[in-house]
Amino acid sequence: MSDATGNGSGERTFFLNDPKVRAVIYQVVMVAIVVWAGWSIIDNTAVNLKERGIPFGFDFLTAPSGFGVNQSLIPYSESSTYGDVYWVGLLNTLLVAVIGVFFATIIGFLVGIARLSHNWLIARIATVYIEVIRNIPLLLQLFVWYFAVLRLLPDKREALDLGPLGLVNIAGYYAPMPMFGENTWMVGVALLLALVLAFGIRMWARRRQMATGQQFPVGLTTLGLVIVLPLIAYLMSGDPVTFEYPELLRFGPRGGLRVIPEFIGLLLALTLYTAAFIAEIVRAGIMAVSHGQTEAAHALGLRNGPTLRLVIIPQAMRVIIPPLTSQYLNLTKNSSLAVAIAYPDLVSVFAGTALNQTGRAVEIILMTMLTYLALSLLTSAFMNWYNKRVALVER
Repeated sequence: MSDATGNGSGERTFFLNDPKVRAVIYQVVMVAIVVWAGWSIIDNTAVNLKERGIPFGFDFLTAPSGFGVNQSLIPYSESSTYGDVYWVGLLNTLLVAVIGVFFATIIGFLVGIARLSHNWLIARIATVYIEVIRNIPLLLQLFVWYFAVLRLLPDKREALDLGPLGLVNIAGYYAPMPMFGENTWMVGVALLLALVLAFGIRMWARRRQMATGQQFPVGLTTLGLVIVLPLIAYLMSGDPVTFEYPELLRFGPRGGLRVIPEFIGLLLALTLYTAAFIAEIVRAGIMAVSHGQTEAAHALGLRNGPTLRLVIIPQAMRVIIPPLTSQYLNLTKNSSLAVAIAYPDLVSVFAGTALNQTGRAVEIILMTMLTYLALSLLTSAFMNWYNKRVALVER
């Protein structure tokens, strides 16, 4: 009996000392705590709303909003619903985020490479830009661009003539607006065909280089296809795309496509601020590549430009992409500062004006939080996928 009891106790002791079993138990307990905490928050919120007579639901999304928005990518008027307000704010947020990411990446890479330049003046200019921009709060930079720089433009009745690029004054930038005709689809098809051909040529050139070591001018070929094919389709279809140019009249510019100054100020602030951080990420990624790689490329006869483009940058990308993802997420979330200058983004028109008019704070804040969470997760998923594609493969 004592042996059996001893063995049973030993087996129980061995079972509890198993790290895998303990890990499972800890995880189950943690999940239970998280579920309990979440349910407690939801239940407590529901009880408090009921006691105060505050309704909960999303039926308000179908009610008319009754206010206008100065920038909308979809048809919108004062009679549109609060659901339309949500989409207007979301699209405006995506617009400034996508364009900001594009330009911040280009500027960041250029400045990061410039800081490693052997030219003393270029390297110092890049250093000053990085140190100044990234150490000044973004909100303050936003105020400087919107309330100081853009206020120096001519008033609403006057305009700075940019020639074929349009007009600009304190009310915004008036760009030439494209007017699409019946045969515009031919240009779109030609552009799509050019992109498909460019992708096919890129894949063929990569296989050819791996097999023979010979390079093919993929960049110039792609540029030629993207320009030439749509141009041929444009000429063959009889000028299907024309432009409406703005005109300076008695009470200011009229016609064209107006870009509001709030968008310009927000885009400049977000782009230049984020580019400063991306520049440091690029510099760190390049420095993480062994200098022997540069020496080996030079020994093979490659100049500095091809060495950087073909040898250094591809290897540095595995170091650059993870922190670069964080900067993309920061730019998207920092766009919520648009409320400070009345740019109609998601926070300004939906979590601001719509919330104040409806009083549905819980529903609107919940929708806004989930929207930003979804945008962040989608961005992270895409960047993780791209990171796996450019990762070095061990042989």
